[in-house]
Parts: sequence; structure tokens; C-alpha cells
Amino acid sequence: MTKTISLIGVPTDIGAGARGASMGPEALRVAQIRETIEAHGHTVIDQGNLAGPVNPWQPPVNGYRHLPEVQAWNESLHEAMYRELSANRLPIILGGDHCLGIGSISAVARFCREQGKKLRVIWLDAHADFNTSQLTPTGNIHGMPVAVLCGHGPDALTHIGGTVPAMNSADIRQVGIRSVDEGEKRFVHKEGLEVFDMRYIDEAGMKQTMSQALADLDDNTHLHVSFDVDFLDPAIAPGVGTTVAGGPTYREAQLCMEMIADTGRLASLDIMELNPAFDIHNKTATLAVDLVDSLFGKSTLMRNGA
Repeated sequence: MTKTISLIGVPTDIGAGARGASMGPEALRVAQIRETIEAHGHTVIDQGNLAGPVNPWQPPVNGYRHLPEVQAWNESLHEAMYRELSANRLPIILGGDHCLGIGSISAVARFCREQGKKLRVIWLDAHADFNTSQLTPTGNIHGMPVAVLCGHGPDALTHIGGTVPAMNSADIRQVGIRSVDEGEKRFVHKEGLEVFDMRYIDEAGMKQTMSQALADLDDNTHLHVSFDVDFLDPAIAPGVGTTVAGGPTYREAQLCMEMIADTGRLASLDIMELNPAFDIHNKTATLAVDLVDSLFGKSTLMRNGA
């Protein structure tokens, strides 16, 4: 089924601990994300880039770095994302660091509440991103978006979208996790997040992992994928600010995306933390676009519809 896809660039590294994710949207465009999706017969509208405050590069205040600026970017993204969903388009966020998951997913959750739909978030990441101001070792808000979405954080962020919490911990499945701070680890267990970490993937395989992560989807489920590029092993994807060794291989990542595509339920997508400053000849952006190609149905010759 052909769809209308919207690309929304969000060029900021406001929540990150390294500069450079602000260049991510353009790197994805250079890697031909629009043309790749159009090749599947979809209409793609590039809405350009959102504007927001510059990164002041200041130390944390009360456990948060750049809270007013993070709020401004996420409020802007929330409205843009909600507008595209309401127009029956499939929005793709070209990040930008992963603090932007707050604005993106709060908009998806708001849309789902209004439409009476169930929400399922597949969070592909090396990190759980479930820190709070008390738990964070850095104050970087890109380590906090899942906690904020589940209602744990400053009012300036938890109230984006008008409902607290924006989503329940039962709505999210985290895949590829392999770096969790000690206090954060206890909080993840306390809140009951469903996490398929790399040990689980090593033991069970990506097929079983994704079968469980995608279980119970139905026609009334909005499937949102939040893809942090550091989900991938840094040997194949060096262009991120927070590399963690031991991530999924190329084929494991492709299988992950192919199984999401097989559901036919993908309704919105984030591509986060691509950092061209750490990349080599844009290879990480090219790989990310290759994986997006699979999300939209690229398959091997042995599959129908290839």
C-alpha cells in the first residue's frame, strides 16, 4: 500500500554529550533517504528542518543540561509530528540527538489517544535512556527520554503533549541494550520495562527477539520505531557520539528491520544520534538509509514482493 511520507529534519545536539548530531539530517539527505523511500512507490514530502535555540554548551543545572533549550526543540517537534500524523502522513524524524524522542513520541501517544489506537514503541538503542536528574552521571537529556515519556522528569518535559505520563512502560520494547548506568538499571527493573538486551539477542537470536517485541500487534496498533544509530555495532556504524561495542551485526540489524516491515504496521519513525563528525565518508548515514530501505520492504529474492 502506497503512503505519503513526511521527512522532518531536527538539526540539534542539544541533549547530547558530544557536538555533531545537529548535522545528522543533512547526512541522511545526502545518503538519499528520500529517493530510497520513493523507490518503493511512496510519495515523500521533505518538510525541511525545524528551527530552535543554538546549543549553549553549558554544565548541568539541577541535574539537567540545557533544559530550556531541550524543551523548546521538543515542543516544536511535538507540534510538527502531530500535524503530520493528523494529515494521515507517516512522519520520519531526521535527528538530531535522542532527547528528541520526547517530542516525537509524545505526539504519537497524543494522536493514539485521540484516535483510540494502541501504541507500540520499538526502541532500538545501545542505551536504555531511562535516567533521571538523580541518576544521571552527566545531566545529558538524551539519556532520559524514555523516563520522561513514562512520567519521570521535569514538568517542562513530562507535560509536552498535555498528558502525564505520555505513555506507559508497557507500551515500549527496547532492543539491543548494552549500556545501562547502575542506578538506571535498578529503575528499569522497578518500572518493569521490557528490555531485550544484547545477551538476550545472543542467546535467543534476533528472530525470536523481534517476534516477542512485535507480539500482539493488531489492526488498531500504531507502531512507532525509534532508531538510535548507536544500536548498531560501531564496527559498521562509527558515526555516533556514544559508541558501545558489541551491538547487532549488519545481518541482525537487517533482520530486525525486515521483521518490522513484515508486520505492515510501521506508522512513524525516528532516526536519531547520527553524528557525521565521527563518521567516515558518510558510511553510517548510508547504512542507516539501507536499513530504512528494509523497513519499507526491501527483501531478498526469495521473498514475495521483492
